[in-house]
Amino acid sequence: MTSSEDPGAEDPKELRFAAPRLRRAALVTGGARGLGRAMAMRIAAEGRDVVIADLLEEQGKQTAKEIAALGQRAIFCLTDVTIEEEVHSAVEAAIHAFKRLDILVCAAGVLGLEAPFHEQSAKQFSKVMSINVNGVYHAHQAAIPHMREGGWGRCVTITSGARRGSPTQVPYAVSKAAVYTLVQSLGNAYSAEGVFVNGVEPGRALTDMVVPRFSPEHIANPGNPLGRYSDPEEVAEVAEFLCSERNTYTTGSIWSVKGASG
Repeated sequence: MTSSEDPGAEDPKELRFAAPRLRRAALVTGGARGLGRAMAMRIAAEGRDVVIADLLEEQGKQTAKEIAALGQRAIFCLTDVTIEEEVHSAVEAAIHAFKRLDILVCAAGVLGLEAPFHEQSAKQFSKVMSINVNGVYHAHQAAIPHMREGGWGRCVTITSGARRGSPTQVPYAVSKAAVYTLVQSLGNAYSAEGVFVNGVEPGRALTDMVVPRFSPEHIANPGNPLGRYSDPEEVAEVAEFLCSERNTYTTGSIWSVKGASG
């Protein structure tokens, strides 16, 4: 008998959207500052415990304190995302502290040297790829098995419109194209087990990676239709949705947060 035939039956759709809110746990790489910090704070504000995995110890511990002030548990884990063992250790720290890991946010990244391709060294290329690609790869490999075990997981990685090509940011552009493909490759890999993998592609947000690169006049009027750059919190709002129980049908997608189309 269907729910429409039985007034007392529970509608599966209603159950899906009214799923019980568990006290979930998140790992945020690069969570000490910038977009990573904003996403860690936003995720915590919705009742999740958080591990901040970063190399910036002082700032990372401060972010953890601010999360604790929201009433959530938070720990800082000194982590170099280019080292596989350290990423796995951060995941294990989450399991030890919170007995679970449900959410992964990969915000650790580096722009690298802005220069013409012929002035870029192989060493510079390897550095950018190691942080921006290998770090994301390590994090997903470490986190997803725990999500599969729990039957639920949400992963979000920051990518960039530079993935379409940038003549003065070739290593960065290649790394973000790789991340884009990784998200799409993993998007369907574990969705039947409740693990969704997505990306967020911001325009330029007002972080310490972006602001020093431009004049105050350009920052004040970047020339996009909205006439401003985004605040990190606006990007974090989209990431939080993708990491939440409210996201019941989105995986393998790259969400644009740019204040403009195209």
